[in-house]
Amino acid sequence: MNIAVVGLGIIGGSFAKALKKYTNHYVIGLNRTKETLAKALEQGAIDEAGSEESLAKADLVILCLYPAAAVSFVEKYGKFIKKGAVVTDASGIKREICPKMTALAEEYGFSFVGSHPMAGKEKNGFDVSDPDLYKGASYIITPCKADEESVKLVSGVALEIGFGQIKITTPEEHDRMIAFTSQLPHVLACAYVSSPSCPNHKGFSAGSYRDVSRVANINSELWSELFLENREPLMTELDILIDNINLIKDAINRKDREELKALLEKGHKVKEALGE
Repeated sequence: MNIAVVGLGIIGGSFAKALKKYTNHYVIGLNRTKETLAKALEQGAIDEAGSEESLAKADLVILCLYPAAAVSFVEKYGKFIKKGAVVTDASGIKREICPKMTALAEEYGFSFVGSHPMAGKEKNGFDVSDPDLYKGASYIITPCKADEESVKLVSGVALEIGFGQIKITTPEEHDRMIAFTSQLPHVLACAYVSSPSCPNHKGFSAGSYRDVSRVANINSELWSELFLENREPLMTELDILIDNINLIKDAINRKDREELKALLEKGHKVKEALGE
């Protein structure tokens, strides 16, 4: 197929590199910064440095843009997308964009399949993109009214480039679970490193500090958009976390060792039962 990758940051760049490494598809790159396009072409990550007009020959379009930017791109350039093509995205929220993208798909005659690669790094940009970034990772698909063949096409490409499993779900379940598994840990990490003790951690820290603080190295522009667009599920998870922290805080404050042990053991048993 001809596959257009729009946005060659870490996610889009990794898609392009993986497609070139593991498939025979023809890869067209589109990016706002021309220097990045030239670099991708020079490194063999893409076959063609394309423009919006290049969308007319793409069988599959992968939008690796911020959620609002992905919608805006299709609103502006949807007229160039080939009739019958499949368009997918890579954004971390789905309820906000799926209805808009589905409507645009009906308007312009393509099929939209929502998707979310569960992989990344703390650093951003094409320079840190990696053809093996998706090896063994989970790939979430929200069909968003797309037909079965379009879903199969997107799933097939994901498996070709190394994803380990395909998870098909609704936009609602996606956003609810991502609030817990991804967004909440980023909130926690940023709050944790905001302690005045953090600058003095060296010599006192080991694995616990590293594990909790790792994702505080955050892209604030992207994650603030994701948090606000997924406000309700994230607020629910924050309330649960705050309530659980307060239970532990209150037990410590009362010097109630039995209650404290019970709360800690509850966490231990949950983690032990999951086996991961």
